[in-house]
Amino acid sequence: MRWPTTEFRELQHGINSFDSVSCLADSTSLSDITFDGNPIAQESWYKHTVLQNMMQLRQLDMKRVTEEEKRVASIVAKKEEEKKRESHKQSLLKEKKRLTINNVARKWDLQQRIANIAASQDIKASECPQEPCQTDENTLSTFPEETGSLDSGLTNVLQGLSVTDTHLVEVDGDTLSLYGSGALECLDRNWSVQTAGMVTTVSFTFIEFDEIVQVLPKLKIKFPNSLHLKFKETNLVMLQQFNALAQLRRVDQLTIDPQGNPVVNFTLWKYYVLFRLSHFSMQKINGTEVTQNDMIMAERLFGILAHVASSELPQYQMISILGDARKKQFRYLLETKGKKPGIVSEDSNDSKRPVGESTNRAMLNYATREFYNEKLEEIKDKKKFCKMYVEDLVKEATEINMKNEALQKLWPQMFIELVRDAVIEIRNKNSYMKLCLQQITDPK
Repeated sequence: MRWPTTEFRELQHGINSFDSVSCLADSTSLSDITFDGNPIAQESWYKHTVLQNMMQLRQLDMKRVTEEEKRVASIVAKKEEEKKRESHKQSLLKEKKRLTINNVARKWDLQQRIANIAASQDIKASECPQEPCQTDENTLSTFPEETGSLDSGLTNVLQGLSVTDTHLVEVDGDTLSLYGSGALECLDRNWSVQTAGMVTTVSFTFIEFDEIVQVLPKLKIKFPNSLHLKFKETNLVMLQQFNALAQLRRVDQLTIDPQGNPVVNFTLWKYYVLFRLSHFSMQKINGTEVTQNDMIMAERLFGILAHVASSELPQYQMISILGDARKKQFRYLLETKGKKPGIVSEDSNDSKRPVGESTNRAMLNYATREFYNEKLEEIKDKKKFCKMYVEDLVKEATEINMKNEALQKLWPQMFIELVRDAVIEIRNKNSYMKLCLQQITDPK
């Protein structure tokens, strides 16, 4: 069937979108068509769209359609199709990212609930440590849903989350974002030099800070240009935790989100960060520029703290805490203490050079809960050994004392018998001498 172009133009004089005439693409015999005078003909995409969907046309708007125009329309069609697929792919990735972050957040909330319930139970149990607590049953009944379904409810939900849905690693420009504790494993990957060098910001979300501390050495090696750290929902609860950041190579900016980090509720937390990490010359904290007055105030507030920490610790503990560079400086300070400036040997010139953070500040370190628990177990083992050793000493001393008391009771009579036997034995001097000579010449 041949469509008269003039009739079609008159019938469809108000066409403003291709959708209204898309049914024409099903016609295999349509060869000539004109949309001239319709609003659709004013659009830039008009000609390519018509040719993409009606490849059988010979004339369009009373002009012959060339093979080149069809080829260009086909190329444009492929590009648009690829663009749609890419857009669809990006939409799917965004949706997957959203769902993954939601799953990570849900797992984090469940873990915090479990931790809070366990902590509340431990606190109540510690109120009566001498005997079984009489309020344990009441305590459990206070949380009928939480405690009663702790194993079967929250734990099952945690186990039900797939491993791939419980963490997310994303590199967006110069920012590396890590969601969930499983994302920390990405630091073991073989990152390309270009990607690793491009990352200047590392963001941690829904990860325990103690877990982050364990991978800080890897972070320093894998991403040497990372200057900005962000923490959100990481359980930063005390100032001491900031001490762990001192092991990094450099930090210019620090962002602590109030959400999930109670430490920001402390009035002086920023000053402590500036004091402890003063060797980094921090530029911004939570987006606010650091001024010279801030550094002076930080030193006034916490300078005495570092002095007390370094002066109260025994030397052997200080040396065990310090690194090799710090040990050199510390030994140099001990050796030159009290000496006149002119008699310091030239061999110690290397020790004079500054090596980053001061020795006093290096005393303010942080040990994770896992490390602390290991130390507690080690201390318990040592206490157990010492207790057994002391008990053995006490037992041995008791036995010796009992023997001594028994000897004191028997000694007067024993002494009399010894003297009597000696007197009887040497009563006859000649016979005694013969007996002694016989024992010497004929020993048995």
